[in-house]
Formats: sequence, C-alpha cells, structure tokens
Amino acid sequence: MLFNSIEFIIFLIVVFGITWLVSRWRMVQTIFLLVASYFFYANWNPWYLFLIFFTSNVDYLVGGALYRTTDQTRRKLLLWLSLGTDLGVLAVFKYFNFFASQVATSMNAAGMSVDPVLLAVALPVGISFFTFQSMSYTIDIYRRQLEPADSYWQYLLFVAFFPQLVAGPIVRASVFLPQVRQPRGLSREMGGIGLFLIMSGLVKKVCIADYLAVNLVDRVFENPTWFTSAEVLAAVYGYAFQIYCDFSGYSDVAIGAALLLGFRLPDNFRSPYGAVNLRDFWRRWHISLSTWLRDYLYIPLGGSRKGPWRTYLALAATMVLGGLWHGAAWTFVVWGGLHGVALALTRVFQRLRGPVTVRGMVTGALLDMGPGDPAWARVTRATSAVVVDTAVRVGMILLTFHFVCFAWIFFRAKSYDHAVAILGQLAKLTPGSANVVPTVALALFAAWALHCLPDQWVGLLRKIFARMPFVVQALIMVAVSALVYSVAQSKVVPFIYFQF
Repeated sequence: MLFNSIEFIIFLIVVFGITWLVSRWRMVQTIFLLVASYFFYANWNPWYLFLIFFTSNVDYLVGGALYRTTDQTRRKLLLWLSLGTDLGVLAVFKYFNFFASQVATSMNAAGMSVDPVLLAVALPVGISFFTFQSMSYTIDIYRRQLEPADSYWQYLLFVAFFPQLVAGPIVRASVFLPQVRQPRGLSREMGGIGLFLIMSGLVKKVCIADYLAVNLVDRVFENPTWFTSAEVLAAVYGYAFQIYCDFSGYSDVAIGAALLLGFRLPDNFRSPYGAVNLRDFWRRWHISLSTWLRDYLYIPLGGSRKGPWRTYLALAATMVLGGLWHGAAWTFVVWGGLHGVALALTRVFQRLRGPVTVRGMVTGALLDMGPGDPAWARVTRATSAVVVDTAVRVGMILLTFHFVCFAWIFFRAKSYDHAVAILGQLAKLTPGSANVVPTVALALFAAWALHCLPDQWVGLLRKIFARMPFVVQALIMVAVSALVYSVAQSKVVPFIYFQF
C-alpha cells in the first residue's frame, strides 16, 4: 500500500476516524493502531508479519531483562542476544545472497568450481528501518538512557507504527513511547499542518520525483551511451532532485499522517543541497539515519575522542557500513566509501585551518581599515566583504552539491561498470540537450526552487494553511489533488527507499 495511492488515502481516512472515535480508551486506541499498522505491512507480504513480530518480541523481552539486571556480564549477553537477532535477520534476508555470491566468485577465481548457495526469498520491505529502530531500544536501555515501555502493546506499536514503518524517519523509543503513554489530542493547527505536509509530500513525489524518473533519469541511466554528455549531466542532476523529492516527500507524508493521529515525528530533511560541506550535508540529509549512525556506530568506534586518525577511520567505517545498510551491492559500498573518505578529508581540513576560515581571512582583510579611512571607503570595503563572503559560500555549496551528485551516480547505477560507463559518457563533453524537453526542465527548476525555499517561509506557509477556514483548505486540497492526478504516471511508482 503505497502512500501515493488511492488505497492509502482511504486507509488513512478510516484509521483517522476510528483512532479519534476510541480516543477515550487509550489502550483500545493503541491496540487499534497496532492492528492497522500490521494490516498496512501485510499488504506487501503477510508472511513477513511473523518477522517483525518475532524481532519485536525478542527486543521487548530483552529490554525488560536488561533494565532489571545489574550483573554486567549478563547484561552484555542479553544485549548481544538482541543485536544478534536483529542483525541476523538483516544478514539472512538482505545480505546472505550477496556475500554467498562473493564467496563463490572468489573461490572460482582461485580455480575451484563452486556454485553459490542462494536463498529464494524476497527482501522484506522496510527491514532496515524497523530493525534499526528496534535495536536502538535495547541499546538505550543497556546504556541506562531509557526505561522500558509501560506495556507490551506500546512497544509493538513503537516498532510497527505504519506512517514511518517502511521508510522512516527512524524514530527513537525516547521520542515515541512518551507520546503513547500520555493522552493525545488533535488541535486545529496540528491537523492543518498534517494535511499541508501530506499535500506537499505528494506533490514532491508525484509531480517532481516520478516525472523526472520516467521522463529523464530512468532513460539516461538505462542506456547512457545513447545520450549526450549534457543530457547525462542533466540526468545526474535530475536524480539528485528525484531522490530528494521522493524521500523527503515520503517523510513529509509520514510526519503529516502521524500528526493527524496525534504523534509528532522528527524532521528528516533540512535543505541538504544547501550544505557548505559534507559534514553539514549529513546534518541535513536523512537526519534520523545519520544521527543513528553517529550515536550507535561512529561514537562506539571511537568518534572524536581517541585522536585524529581514529576519528578518520571511524568516519570512513561508519559511512561504508551506512552504504551497505542501503543495499547489498558494491555500488552502495563505493558510495559510502566516497562519503567516508570525503568526510575524513573535510575533518582534516577543519583541523588544519584551526579557527581561521578562507571567508574570515578575506573579509577580515577587506574590513581592516585605519581610523582615518573616509566613509565611502568603509562602505566600499564592507560591501566587498559581503560580496566575497557570499561568493565563497556559494562556491562551497556548489562544490559540496557536485560531489554529492558524483557519489549519487554509484548509488543509482546497476553496477560498478555501469557507473563507470556513465562517468565515461560525461567525460566526452558532447553537447546537445534535445531529450531535456521543456517540461523536464520545468520539473528540475521546480525541484530546485522548492528546495531553496527558506525554512521560515515553509513554516509560515504551513501556519497560514493551518489557520485557514476549512472550506478554503478543502478547495486547496481539491486543487492539489487535481494537479497530482493530472501529472501522475499511468502506473504508481514506488518510493525509492522502500527497497531498503
């Protein structure tokens, strides 16, 4: 059941109505939302309900035992039981075939004829998201940073809550469980913002991401040698905005749907292509995953506490594993490795420069005026400093954006050789953009313009919509629905991150 389908809209309306109809009985409401979430997940494959139910039960029991136990050896064993179960599920369903194929390939290269033993199983949708979410629960209890859920049903709902179940945001138990424990209400502003987020998410997904995918990105990435270098470059830019609009659109719908049900989920994106360096980018992109990797992988690996070289190694290792989290393929490993090395180099540069920045040196020199300088000279130098400061900042943003686009090639490509073919086509520098039709160019411009809107403006638009009379809100929703329907592809396009 995809968010960009009529079935989901009907499902959400029914769940919304019953949720608030039984709001007087909090336990009944919790169990109903759990049943609705399981129904939502079962629409992909009902057999995989046993998987999410099994891992949830293991982590719930382990979490309670961890909280009650003081013996450190036993606590470590319990933690490894939880992590082993969650990572074991990931290993079997997501990585077994990949590593089995690599072992067989290596053995064949060594002269031994071996056929890989592969499992004929489909990847459970959202498995990486709900396992990471469940793992954080037991780790936080082990660290004495969290108390267990008040009830079994609350915990099951925490893992399976349908708005963010299959593609995030990855919600911490410390954020979600307190909201289950307390009575929830739905204010007019919450409802209005929720509807605004759902509309904006669907516009991003259907009108921009899907349109760019079908009319540019998929065609070029399928056969890059059929297109000019300029068209391939346009497709690379197109994919950067496709994946942003697709994933941030999903997050908007998830956060908006949760708001309608009385839950507040954390933001997952903050204009990531406006980042001035990669460190800044990962504070803005897929925030729930980047903070998860920071807290549960990077810091345990040493973080920045054990010297610079340990920091660089921890950054590289974290991003390589983060790449592998996205998919069992070498292209994802390369993508993660590129970001890991670049993050380490960014940290090296930041350590070497100390407190002085290029922008600071230039603007400082321009503003270094003597007491006798005339007023016009002061104004001229101050203006020059602002211009230079802005130019340097724009340059840093463009450099970061183009590195991210370069790495996206490996993320999107079917194989390493395919990514090299795309890069080779770009290197030919052949002109011509006949396949970038005006409507595609308009979609690219719309994606860029939406991304560049200041957060304050977006927040203001949300509040204005939330305070409008319901009749006006309804008319706007009808107009947006008509737009989405007119632009929608003949076949509903799944969200990119559903495959992870």
